[in-house]
Amino acid sequence: MNNKIREIIHNYLKYKENVESFSPLTLKAYSLDLSQAFKNKQSLVCEYNELWVFVRPTLAKWGKLSLATRNRKIATLKSFFNWLYERNLLNTNYSHQLVCPKVPNKIPNFLSVDEVISVLNYINQQKNHSTDIQKQIQLRKQKTLFLLLYGCGLRISEACNTKWKDISFDSKKILITGKGNKQRFSIMPAFTTKHLQNEALLAQITSDAYIFGSKTLDPRVGYELIRQLGTSAGLMNPLNPHALRHSYATHLLASGANLRVLQKL
Repeated sequence: MNNKIREIIHNYLKYKENVESFSPLTLKAYSLDLSQAFKNKQSLVCEYNELWVFVRPTLAKWGKLSLATRNRKIATLKSFFNWLYERNLLNTNYSHQLVCPKVPNKIPNFLSVDEVISVLNYINQQKNHSTDIQKQIQLRKQKTLFLLLYGCGLRISEACNTKWKDISFDSKKILITGKGNKQRFSIMPAFTTKHLQNEALLAQITSDAYIFGSKTLDPRVGYELIRQLGTSAGLMNPLNPHALRHSYATHLLASGANLRVLQKL
């Protein structure tokens, strides 16, 4: 990729970061997609209207990817070319020529209430019988993460980034900073509140700022902790963070929660 294209991509990403408040994870994904799209362009000369020509061979290669992955990458390019057109840097809005294939809708997995109870029982049994300190630490992290995802309906990135100062035990609320830096309050159920209060006492000893220690927990590590928990607890289907977030919503609706309230939560 030549320096001119690199500069254009840099300016685009800065706009998304500062004006549209894209999250670091989203910016990283966009940067990767655009780098892949234009990596074969090495010549020093680059006119804006040539960008469409440069990217077409990459589109052919992306045709071999899964529908979901292809759609995400094409969505990045649509946004990029639309940004160029809106700034009068392109004569044609090539974003209209980029088509995202339709992805079949999948019904997300969710746990039954009995499965939720069985997972929590598994954690408690293991904590009571294990003498391995490292195992105990992992079980505590798994339980904390499980209760934030299922009990509060958080995304994995939100749970991993939560700080103790964001939690109000008096009002049983957590201040969450989500996508686009939008903030909302999540209500903690009694079982989550009790567990976090116990964890907070331990955090006072170490003066940790974050729930999972002195720094944020890598979402990929968090994902793996939840996956391992589901396997160890003997669940029939693979467990992942989104399944817990979906279970939270499903069980609230089944209990008669208002849909508008649920959307806000």
